[in-house]
Amino acid sequence: MVHPVDMERSPLKGTRRFFPTLPGFSSWQSPAPCIGGWVKRATDIPIALLALIMLLPLMLMTALLIKVTTGGPVIFGHRRVGLNGNTFCCLKFRTMVRDADTALVHHLACNPDAAREWQETRKLQNDPRITTLGKILRSSSIDELPQLINVLRGDMSCVGPRPIVAEELERYGAGASDYLKARPGLTGLWQVSGRSSLSYPERVALDCAYVRQWSFRNDVVILLKTIPAVMRYDRTS
Repeated sequence: MVHPVDMERSPLKGTRRFFPTLPGFSSWQSPAPCIGGWVKRATDIPIALLALIMLLPLMLMTALLIKVTTGGPVIFGHRRVGLNGNTFCCLKFRTMVRDADTALVHHLACNPDAAREWQETRKLQNDPRITTLGKILRSSSIDELPQLINVLRGDMSCVGPRPIVAEELERYGAGASDYLKARPGLTGLWQVSGRSSLSYPERVALDCAYVRQWSFRNDVVILLKTIPAVMRYDRTS
């Protein structure tokens, strides 16, 4: 997770268009249709709504635990790049300490190995920002359940590429045009194909392969594989 933003400073409404100067994409291009079209969207809505209803007790209990153990906001939002370069506020349960950005800068400045790891993978094996409860929420992917709201809003899809920040899109190279053809996913090929054990280039390749080879059948298969993947209790992003 990158650049946590207090929800009071990052309201849910409104999106911004991000125009990357990358191979295969330019600011004058008209928006491309989302892969899967209305079939994918018509599938996303009932699945997300049903999941939200079924998981509501768990989400309420999680929110209460965060509030009691750490105080402060329960949910945080961070800007991610979505379909056709539109950015949106991606929601998660808060798993980090307050002033997480400051803590990260200090940690990277004092630990060259951690700085190199962050530069290469955008992740840290030993992240000082994550709370004890946060580690549990992340390992079980419970922290990502608020993204069901993003799916209902049309920001995300149940299945799709990993939601990434604008600075990461530059690392996709020519594959950036593939990423921008889809809504980011609550789950995806990246989650059921190795999760945290994957290198960054491998994750990019999986995102591009998902878009290029999209089919309704593939989405169903990924959804069915997601539960056992999550039960392996490692990180998805």
